[in-house]
Amino acid sequence: MESPVGGSRQTSVIVVTLDTGEVYIVTSLYFRTDTQVIYVDPTTGALRYHGKWGYDVFGSENEAVDYITNGSRWMCKSTTFAKAILGYTALGSFGLLLVATRLTASIPNLPGGGTVCTVTESQWIKIPLQNPQPQGKGEVKNVQELPDLDIDGKHYFCETRDITRPFPSRMPLQNPDEEFVWNEWLSMPFKSIGLPQHCVILLQGFAECRNFGRSGQLEGVVALIARRSRLHPGTRYLARGINSCFSTGNEAECEQLVWIPKRSGQSVPFNAYIWRRGTIPIWWGAELKLTAAEAEIYVADRDPYKGSLQYYQRLSNRYDARNFDLAVGENQKKKPFIPIVCINLLRNAEGKSESILVQHFEESLNCVRSTGKLPYTRIILINYDWHASTKLKGEQLTIEGLWKHLKAPTQAIGISEGDYLPSRQRLNDCRGEVICNDDFVGAFCLRSHQNGVIRFNCADSLDRTNAASYFGALQVFVEQCRRLGVSLDSDFAYGYQSANNYGGYTAPLPRGWEKRADAVTGKTYYIDHNTRTTTWIHPCPDKPWKRFDMTFEEFKQSTILSPVSQLADLFLLSGDIHATLYTGSKAMHSQILNIFNEEPGKFKQFSAAQNMKITLQRRYKNAVVDSSRQKQLEMFLGLRLFKHLPSVSVQPLHVLSRPSGFFLKPVPNMFPSSDGGASLLSFKKKDMIWVCPQGTDVVELFIYLGEPCHVCQLLLTISHGADDSTYPATVDVRTGRHLDGLKLILEGASIPRCGNGTNLLIPLPGSVSAEDMAITGAGARLHDQDAPTLPLLYDFEELEGELDFLSRFVAVTFYPAISGTSSMTLGEIEILGVSLPWRGVFNNEGPGARLIELGKKFQKETDPFLSNSVTNTVPFSNENVSTSMQTEAASNPWVDLLSGGDTFSDPLSEPFSNPLSEPFSDPLSESFSDPLSEPVTRNVASGGADLLDFLDQPIVEDHGVETYKRSSTQDGCSLASGAQQYISCLKSLVGPREEKKLDFMEAMKLEIERLQLNLSAAERDRALLSIGTDPASINPNVLLDESYMGRLCRVANTLALLGQASLEDKIVGAIGLENSDDSVLDFWNITRIGESCSGGGCKVRAETKVPALASSTATSVGSSQSPLLCSQCERKVCKVCCAGRGALLFSNYKSRDVTNYNGFSSQSGSSHGSQVDVSTSRSLTLDGVICKHCCHEIVLDALMLDYVRVLIRLRRSSRADNAAYNALNEVVGSCLKDSLSERIQSSDNVQAAEVLHQLCGGQEALAEFPFASFLHSVETAKDSAPILTLLAPLNSGSRHSYWRAPPSTTSVEFVIVLGSVSDVSGVILLVSPCGYSVADTPMVQIWASNKIHREERSSMGKWDVQSLITSSSDLYGPEKSASVEKLPRHVKFTFKNPVRCRIIWITLRLQRPGSASVNFGKDLSLLSLDEDENPFAQVDRRASFGGAVENEPCIHAKRILVVGSPVKREGLTTSQSSEQLSIRNWLDRAPQMSRFKVPIEAERLMDYDLVLEQYLPPASPSLAGFRLDAFSAIKPRVTHSPSSDSDIWDKSVTFLEDRYISQAVLYLQVSALQEPHNMVTIAEYQLPEARAGTPMYFDFPRPIQSRRVSFKLLGDVTAFADEPSEQDDSGLRAPLVATGLSLSNRIKLYYYCDPYELGKWASLSGV
Repeated sequence: MESPVGGSRQTSVIVVTLDTGEVYIVTSLYFRTDTQVIYVDPTTGALRYHGKWGYDVFGSENEAVDYITNGSRWMCKSTTFAKAILGYTALGSFGLLLVATRLTASIPNLPGGGTVCTVTESQWIKIPLQNPQPQGKGEVKNVQELPDLDIDGKHYFCETRDITRPFPSRMPLQNPDEEFVWNEWLSMPFKSIGLPQHCVILLQGFAECRNFGRSGQLEGVVALIARRSRLHPGTRYLARGINSCFSTGNEAECEQLVWIPKRSGQSVPFNAYIWRRGTIPIWWGAELKLTAAEAEIYVADRDPYKGSLQYYQRLSNRYDARNFDLAVGENQKKKPFIPIVCINLLRNAEGKSESILVQHFEESLNCVRSTGKLPYTRIILINYDWHASTKLKGEQLTIEGLWKHLKAPTQAIGISEGDYLPSRQRLNDCRGEVICNDDFVGAFCLRSHQNGVIRFNCADSLDRTNAASYFGALQVFVEQCRRLGVSLDSDFAYGYQSANNYGGYTAPLPRGWEKRADAVTGKTYYIDHNTRTTTWIHPCPDKPWKRFDMTFEEFKQSTILSPVSQLADLFLLSGDIHATLYTGSKAMHSQILNIFNEEPGKFKQFSAAQNMKITLQRRYKNAVVDSSRQKQLEMFLGLRLFKHLPSVSVQPLHVLSRPSGFFLKPVPNMFPSSDGGASLLSFKKKDMIWVCPQGTDVVELFIYLGEPCHVCQLLLTISHGADDSTYPATVDVRTGRHLDGLKLILEGASIPRCGNGTNLLIPLPGSVSAEDMAITGAGARLHDQDAPTLPLLYDFEELEGELDFLSRFVAVTFYPAISGTSSMTLGEIEILGVSLPWRGVFNNEGPGARLIELGKKFQKETDPFLSNSVTNTVPFSNENVSTSMQTEAASNPWVDLLSGGDTFSDPLSEPFSNPLSEPFSDPLSESFSDPLSEPVTRNVASGGADLLDFLDQPIVEDHGVETYKRSSTQDGCSLASGAQQYISCLKSLVGPREEKKLDFMEAMKLEIERLQLNLSAAERDRALLSIGTDPASINPNVLLDESYMGRLCRVANTLALLGQASLEDKIVGAIGLENSDDSVLDFWNITRIGESCSGGGCKVRAETKVPALASSTATSVGSSQSPLLCSQCERKVCKVCCAGRGALLFSNYKSRDVTNYNGFSSQSGSSHGSQVDVSTSRSLTLDGVICKHCCHEIVLDALMLDYVRVLIRLRRSSRADNAAYNALNEVVGSCLKDSLSERIQSSDNVQAAEVLHQLCGGQEALAEFPFASFLHSVETAKDSAPILTLLAPLNSGSRHSYWRAPPSTTSVEFVIVLGSVSDVSGVILLVSPCGYSVADTPMVQIWASNKIHREERSSMGKWDVQSLITSSSDLYGPEKSASVEKLPRHVKFTFKNPVRCRIIWITLRLQRPGSASVNFGKDLSLLSLDEDENPFAQVDRRASFGGAVENEPCIHAKRILVVGSPVKREGLTTSQSSEQLSIRNWLDRAPQMSRFKVPIEAERLMDYDLVLEQYLPPASPSLAGFRLDAFSAIKPRVTHSPSSDSDIWDKSVTFLEDRYISQAVLYLQVSALQEPHNMVTIAEYQLPEARAGTPMYFDFPRPIQSRRVSFKLLGDVTAFADEPSEQDDSGLRAPLVATGLSLSNRIKLYYYCDPYELGKWASLSGV
């Protein structure tokens, strides 16, 4: 990357919207010479960028726009020109792009370079998306309101410098202080695609500067920078006081920077002064009255000073400069403490409403001091009643009084001073701290630092605060100028020097002294001719801080007022900005800032009326608009998204079928067409209707995806003519890595009849084993006539589909409703999935670097997610606890659990305890022993910390995150031992003869043991069936009564949202603070099987019951720990008898209210009398302990349920990580650890690109992964590098690894699919490190094709490489040395003429004994042989691989490069006008039959409105089908408490969300009454997803004549929920399932009839 200093151009952004609706973001950054094109996917809104030259990287903006528009600018629907990108987010049905269209250089040239730009005009570009995922009305409303957030004039940024910290920042631009970055969430999409600098770092507040001087001379520049904190965002009455993030409302850091401009090459002196402003840091608020009276102020009843300590800790950490000034001067000593001076401007007279805050402010400081946790910080409170003083003494005396209070603290805190040195060669002369980084050319030398800070506050940190901070900063401004040699004394006006010197006032020098300027730096120095010495310091300096002792009139008369007016102007503007952001109106009482003007009276003439107007504006906006503004702020910051946007994905899916995806086989068409079906994959042809040949019974499409991915969804656009029955009725889907390895993942999914252009989304679960389907009964339960048991708590029988991030081929098969009756029509087809960040993997940057770390963690194991150890780790606990256990393995072999025989020896004959082993510390270096063969001890570690840090800790005491990520299905020994331990746990609860039935808590604990042992539901059921136990008997979903289960689910769901809010507040609150974690309890504190109360000092004794068979060896946890104290009953309690810290979230609610609680909000605002209100002021810090006796029973059950849900989520996440690791291993190679340790650095990447350029002769490598892949699987030796390493980038993988075929294989065929249609000129084969010998040198034959059929390929030639062994010694034997700069050993196969193709066929064949080789002499440029009959035998693909035999020849290679140039994309060709006319005439034919509604006599809803029975009159016509209006329920993203604290937005390494790992699918079962009075299942329909209310028509397989029809909704109904804004808060009667899934008024039966037969009734009975 080039240095940002001195860039040759300004950043430019062009947002191009095409007529098709596609949006491209064309960016040209100031520090780059190229232009990047970012594509916004029009379906999901995901940003796409590959970094390929000529594809999304171009030499100029014009080239990029021409590529986008194919050279036709008229294709642009709109073009937006902008100066910067401020953020982007995809929110379901819309994508929102925020750009700055107009900037103002508010601070043009900072010392050292850099411009601060204020966003004066911005634009939200609203991008409609085709995502049919259901969204609630509230979500859509919130998305539409987000662009209403006021941006213009209130936000600023700097492209080249870090301005989030005091000037000059020690940190680089890309490492800002998160407290002041307001667009962090909106910048995430650009970071995810590896372009972090394309979105600027946006700050909120004010930044502007003024030049000051006299008589037209420029003496200096003063800049005022106000950074508003984002830790407590919100409006006036919703963000007051402190919050759970330990920050106050309307908090801002203000910086006054003064410097003397110098000529280029001269050092620039500067100094800076910083102060803070904000509301009082205690828990308080104000209730707005309906009348005009003042708002009533209140302070929280419980722990109002919670968080105050952390607030001052953050200030102390930020402004601690004690260690920086040690080396500045000889007489400099380390400052003993950090002063924090609070200037409190509240009214403190008796009877004033603000006096209560003054008292609590003083008490809070006493409380903070008493903790002793700030030993080096001195917090001083100065109460100064601004209003009272102004009223009694007047403005001038009030200002004088303020100066007297500020004098001592201001002088003690001081200011920061230094110089900017244009050249770093002068750093040796610097006496102070040196700051330099890549953001600027020179360096900063700081001679002194400000130590501590002054903090101003009034009630709202508005008008009084702005005035007082101005008069305090004014005194500092005069002193700053004096230290820079610029005097503001009016008595010494003659002391100003000429403009070319840029000097200032100088006091008279003593006799014999002379003043001069340094020729290089321009810095002033003084010569004493009396002693012949020089000094930088004036011999008679002016008295520092002298104006603090002046009266107001003395200050005014002795000071040049023009600079003062300039400073006042900055404070007036800044005050208006702060007031507008907080209250929605400008600042009041600002006329006092103009008190130094010659005519101050003129400002008072209209101030009273102006203040009244502003007061009315504030009252209106505070009462009406604040709640909406609060919501906008939170969404802008990415906070409380689970509330505002509950169904929106954090990382949207990618459409992998375009733009580079294509059909491997042409799609048949009734009319001639030249694109072979390519328009079916193009968004540009979304309204296109593809007509298949007449009588086609099956249409099978083979799609090659643009990138390998895990396929998640199939999106269909319904396209047909007047007759909607021409679109297919069902669809099958198969996926795989190769065309010859496709697996069926979807069979017989229903496609309803819909309106033209309707989008239908069909979930694609992974391939599920038939055995697992049979074991869990998931396949049979759909056909059950009885009402199935709804898994209201969680999915007890969850099926786990295969996850594969290398799926490349998708086969979609369509079937018509009735074969051979009519032609099928098709519309756009889209494959949605999640692809790994391969570009970041190969460059070791961004999200790809995180994936590399995942690979490193599990490299040493054969299966990194599997170990004989069954230790599993889950976040949220900080203890490591394991139980002593010793169980003998069964002596008889464990052959088949389904046989029903007792294959286990009785494990209960041995002592039993918790079946967990001690967690390992290093997964890369330790070996794992079988926990059944070795005893393991339980170690309990204790400590204490702020309980808010629960999110740092494992869920239970004995685990670590990495250890949990193991799959028990891939190792028979581990699976057997895990199942044995599970059976042991079961028998300890029910007895060896199962004489006892489990209750709910026991069943849940057993499930926890199952998940900790990492057994799937199928593995659990298999183990239970082996001992004759019905899995349904231990299903927790059937062990509770319905009413209680409904309340439990409601409380558990609320707990999940509160836990998510706690996580957000904890992570945000950690900004600027040191993390500490010494808590004893975790969020759940679940008592495991065999654990009991420690007794001793515990007075609660809540957990004394243990399983009878385990009582003799039951573990007493916490006996060695100090007892805790319950915050409710104040009794001593041990750890086991405590409820988890999650119970504290309900601690302020009465037991009757707990089940009704459904509140959740944001992190600011205030709550009267209680902090547990989840409004933005609500305290979500989890301090204290609650014993299980004081905790409501339903809360304990909710903690247990939430814990199980978290464990299920962690198992899913581990499966995704496992799949990601396997994919990484298949691409990088089996020696992953070595290859990753050999990562090429960024400088080596450039050299590798140059080597590749030389190899390709200036052309491009066309077959590079992930854009290219192999069409068929290739037989590979057991210990070889994976086949995909042949296509990996040149600088990836280990230099010593290479691919080789099994020794017995003499011929191998590679069929390479290129990333795009290209003009191929040749192939390069990189020789393996082992080199060639006479025996293993292959013969090569190459073909080219655009289709997958062998008979349609064209031969490019045959080559014999064997002659090179004698003619070129470089190719013979092992490689002697390898370096990035040196060209690797290779063989080129150049075609006679370039060929345009998409598929390259390469066959390598070893010479048969006795065959003659062609002699090419010494010419290394191999020419093609004459084409004749193919001498190679057909390649046989075997299912098993043979091991390599030493010295046995085999086929091998390092890389395969296909060389050429990609073909510039062309617009899709359209059919001739005659064809279009024929298609239109055919499509416009109206169907002979139409649908008409069947009247019903009555209907009945049952089973949570999931079953609908309709009763028909006797004379009803034959039923042809039914209409179903799409459901309005959503799939929420948050369903449990956070399982990790690593990310606010819960992004995994793989970007694969939980709901895409285990996809929710709905089915509708239709039954009809048939003779003799039996209900017979007519059909079952897998329902697609569509936007709410979309009418969908389903035809029955055959006409039905019946008096009663039943509809039953089956599948994953509990995975859906109602949007929070639409939920019923009535309490106990809340529905158990989402009301959005109700079948009420959603289904209408219809029959087919000729509309002419009905006559006028046809229009009245249509459906």
